[in-house]
Amino acid sequence: LDIGCGGGILSEALARENAQVTGIDLATQALEAAERHARTSGLAIRYLNISAEKLAQAEPAHYDIVTCMELLEHVPDPGAIVHACAQLLKPGGIAIFATLNRNLTSWCHAIIGAEYIMHLLPKGTHQFNKFITPSELARHIRTAGMTVSAITGVTCDLSARHFHLSANTRVNYMLACIKPF
Repeated sequence: LDIGCGGGILSEALARENAQVTGIDLATQALEAAERHARTSGLAIRYLNISAEKLAQAEPAHYDIVTCMELLEHVPDPGAIVHACAQLLKPGGIAIFATLNRNLTSWCHAIIGAEYIMHLLPKGTHQFNKFITPSELARHIRTAGMTVSAITGVTCDLSARHFHLSANTRVNYMLACIKPF
């Protein structure tokens, strides 16, 4: 399950690796673009216009893996999304979150650098007060009944538009967790 799938970039990558993929998003235009692109690419991806919370009610304990990439920093209640992820996972399932850390470095990179200097994102895409520290995300995960299993940084070379995994969690980071059996 790809929560906040947008135009389907991750959903398609997973489908190309023979995963059965469901992508959900509340942005209708993004979902329509994802559906069109999947059709032209010959990929069978189920796209739904539904919130994670509503899908958790409809399909509890249904997914082996749930991804939630670069979404938590845009929603009013990140804890509710994390809780929905836990509900959607089968016991032993894995959830992977990617988000922005809240500190001066991330503000400089994600807002000033990406939005105002490099124009990689529209101005106003991010609100600094919605950025989430790794300890805050870990607390949401524990509250939802899951266990943190790994954390890694995601470093971006803005000028080359290249991302890679690193030990540096100061700006972007990914956190994996497991739902216990």
